[in-house]
Amino acid sequence: MHTTFHLNSAQDVSSDLPDAIKAAYKSKPITIIVEEEEDLSPEMRFILDNRLQDDESTYITSKQSVDMLKKNYGV
Repeated sequence: MHTTFHLNSAQDVSSDLPDAIKAAYKSKPITIIVEEEEDLSPEMRFILDNRLQDDESTYITSKQSVDMLKKNYGV
């Protein structure tokens, strides 16, 4: 089972959350990962928005990309 909790800040974590996790997963092994969300910089957004305008007919498959890496760099 996979469950994701999205919180606006660490301050939103209440004591109810661990209790809910314990009730849902009981004695099953679990992994808890805490990630800090990072907003994209204006430059990153600009680059990504420009990529959306690219001609898709020039795209290559992941296999083609790996083959090119192997050819060029011996990967």
